[in-house]
Amino acid sequence: MERTKSVFIAISSLFFSIGFLAIGYGMIMTFVGVFLKENGSSDMVIGLINAAFFLGAMASAIFSQKIISNIGHIRSFVTFASLMVITFLLHSLFLNEAFWAILRLISGFAYYGLLIILESWLNEKSSNEQRGQILAIYTAVFYLSTAVGQLLLNIEDDFKHMIFSIGAVLVLFSVIFIAMTKIKEPILQPFERYSFPKLYNVVPLAVTGSFISGFFIGGFFTMVPLYILKVFDSKEVLSLFMTFTLIGGLLSQWPIGKLSDIYGRRKLISFTGFFTAIISLMFILLPPSETMTYILGVLLGISIFCIYPLSLSRANDVIDENKDIVEISRALLFAYGMGSFFAPVIIGIGFNYLSHQILFIMFLILGVYLALYSLSRKRVEDDHMSVFVSVPVAAGAIVPEFDPRQDQEWVDEQQANN
Repeated sequence: MERTKSVFIAISSLFFSIGFLAIGYGMIMTFVGVFLKENGSSDMVIGLINAAFFLGAMASAIFSQKIISNIGHIRSFVTFASLMVITFLLHSLFLNEAFWAILRLISGFAYYGLLIILESWLNEKSSNEQRGQILAIYTAVFYLSTAVGQLLLNIEDDFKHMIFSIGAVLVLFSVIFIAMTKIKEPILQPFERYSFPKLYNVVPLAVTGSFISGFFIGGFFTMVPLYILKVFDSKEVLSLFMTFTLIGGLLSQWPIGKLSDIYGRRKLISFTGFFTAIISLMFILLPPSETMTYILGVLLGISIFCIYPLSLSRANDVIDENKDIVEISRALLFAYGMGSFFAPVIIGIGFNYLSHQILFIMFLILGVYLALYSLSRKRVEDDHMSVFVSVPVAAGAIVPEFDPRQDQEWVDEQQANN
C-alpha cells in the first residue's frame, strides 16, 4: 500500500503536466476553426488546416521516438513544448492560411511527441498491478482537462486573440512540472511496423472501428464547432456543447466497458454504431434548441468516445498469443489517426459544396455501416475474451505498452472479480 502511494505521488507531476497540455489542446483544437471562420476562411480550407494537425500527429508516431532516444526525455519535452508555444504565438501574429496549415502540422507533431514522452514515463513507473489504475487516471485527467479547455472559449471577443497566448501559458505550465521531476528516463524501444493489409486480415473489425472512431473524433473536434456556430451563432453554446459531449464520453467508459465484457465487443460496437446513427439523425431532423443540443451532445459523447477502446479490446480478444499485441495496438492507433486526418478534409469539402448537414449525414452513414459490419463478424467465445480497458481521447504511441491487458495475471484477476 505504501509503495503504491509513493508511486502515485512520484507520478503526480506527470498528471499535472498532462492536465495543462490537455486544457490547451482542447481549447486550441476547437478555437482554430472558429477563429478562421470569423475571419472569412472557407469551410474547405478550415478542414485542410485542421487536418494538418493530425498529419503532424501521424508523423510524430513514426519519427519523434528517434528524437527522444537521441537527446533524452527532458530535453525532448522542452524542445516539443517550445515548438508548441512558438506555433501558438505565431497563430496570433499572422493570419495566413497556408502558414497556419504549417503551424498546425508542427503543433500536431510536437503535441503527440509530448504525449509519447509522458506515457513512456508513466509506463516506466508502473508495475503490472498498477497499470490499470494509472491508465484510468490518465483517461479521466485527459477527458476532464479537455472539457475545461472548452469552457475557456467563452472569453470576451475583445480578448479572443489572447486564446493563443493562454494556450502557450498552459503548455509552459506543463514544462514546469516536468523540469522538476526526478523520475528516471526510460529507454524507448524501436517501433515495429505492421502493414495495414496484413493487419486488416488479422483484426478487420478492430481496424474498421479504429478508423471510423478517428473519423468521428477528428470531425467532432474540428468541424462540429463550425456546425454549432452555423446553427446557433454563439460561442457560449459551442463551449457548453463541447464540454457536455466530453463529459458524456468520460461517464460512458465504465458502463460500456462492463457491458462489453458481458455481451462481447461485437455487439457493443454495433450498438455504439447504431446509437451514433440515431443521434446523428436527431441532429438532422429535430428543430434547433439549446437544451436539446446539450442533451444530444451528452448522448453523442456516450457513443463516439467508446468505439476506439472497444475496437482495441476486440483486437485483444482475437489476436493469438504469438502475435505482438503492442505493435498491433500501435497500428490501430495509427488507423485512428488516419480517420482523424480524413474527417476534416472530407467534411470541410462537404460543408463547402453541399450543406452543413453533411456532417451528421456522414456520421449517420458511418454509424450504420459500422453497426452492420460489426454484426457480420464472427463472435468471440467467452473464454477467449480479454477485459475492457478505457484509453484517453487522444493518446501517444506508448499507451499500448502500459495497457494492463499485456499481463495475463491481471486479466485473470479482473475476470474473476466480474
